[in-house]
Amino acid sequence: MALSLTETWQNTLASIKTWAFTNSPWAIHYNSGSCNGCDIEILATLTPRYDLERFGVILQGSPRHADVLICTGPVTLQSRDRLKRTYEQMPDPKFVVAVGSCATSGGVFLGCYGVVGHIDEVIPVNAYIPGCPPRPEAIIDGVVKLLQSLQKK
Repeated sequence: MALSLTETWQNTLASIKTWAFTNSPWAIHYNSGSCNGCDIEILATLTPRYDLERFGVILQGSPRHADVLICTGPVTLQSRDRLKRTYEQMPDPKFVVAVGSCATSGGVFLGCYGVVGHIDEVIPVNAYIPGCPPRPEAIIDGVVKLLQSLQKK
């Protein structure tokens, strides 16, 4: 059965959109209460030594322009609503990457009086990067695997 011209056009447009997104995702970083170890490693991935930008990833300052939300730290009571609001301000399609053991499981802060838990208790997470703190190579590997999984869809 042959595709109609409209279906062919829609398929072509969808493939161009997927190609453009996977080759130039814009990311925003959100620290929900970490000890800054993961934040330092994320900044290291953006330096020329590791160069996350070679995969097209650019760090943005506004959630309204970002495609990927990179979260570090456990979710605290103070940051829970801000994290939800930041996630809701992002345009669709949006993806979340939890970086570090605190973001993935609560880490050493799990059970503290001001800690809600890990990131996926508040918003859906697409990729997990474990470690305390994870090396820049691990962060790059996690982001690349997320982008590869998006290309297959």
